[in-house]
Order: sequence, then C-alpha cells, then structure tokens
Amino acid sequence: MQDCLFCKIVKREIPADIVYEDEQVLAFNDINPQAPTHVLVIPKQHIATLNDIEEQDQGLVGRLPLIAARLAGERGHADAGYRVVMNCNDQGGQTVYHIHMHLMAGRRFTWPAG
Repeated sequence: MQDCLFCKIVKREIPADIVYEDEQVLAFNDINPQAPTHVLVIPKQHIATLNDIEEQDQGLVGRLPLIAARLAGERGHADAGYRVVMNCNDQGGQTVYHIHMHLMAGRRFTWPAG
C-alpha cells in the first residue's frame, strides 16, 4: 500500500485532476484518456483487486457505479451512453492494484472490448 499510486493520490502526495470527492470515494481524470471523457472512480480505502473485496466492503464498492453514473449525467452522457469498466489482475488489464472504475464517454464504443 505504501507504493500504491492511487493511495498517494488520495493522500495528495501525487497531484491529480480531481472531479469528485466525498468521505469514501475519489474521482479524477485519467492521465491517458481513451475517450473524450475518461474518469477513474476509486474508493479511498485500499482494496487491491476485485478478488480482495469482502462482505463489509459491499457498500463502499457499490458507491463506485453510483458516482460514475452521476458524473456521466453531469457531463451530459447519460442519454447517449457511456462505458464503465473494472479490470482485475494482469490478464484482465489491471495496471494499478487499487480497485477502480473507468468511466468513459463521448464516443461510440465497440464490442468485443480490447
């Protein structure tokens, strides 16, 4: 956890373009956006992967899509649509081991993903 990039952002040790914050959740613009809107929504509590979520974390983790949907709506993407993604471990595409939800919008997405 001491070397966790997102924990350092939560602690303000590393700057980020923060777009939302409450007691449990932080959201900031991705530094390598894959869409016109690309926001990362993270819990302030360190949870490394989806596999590490425990029963007592369900309320916290449940806030992530709630906040992502709110941010999508505030940016005018709710009706046109948007994508939310959570990656788990290496083959799932996870590069920062602190769970996070990608909110991407502002362009058409294709399927299957990457």
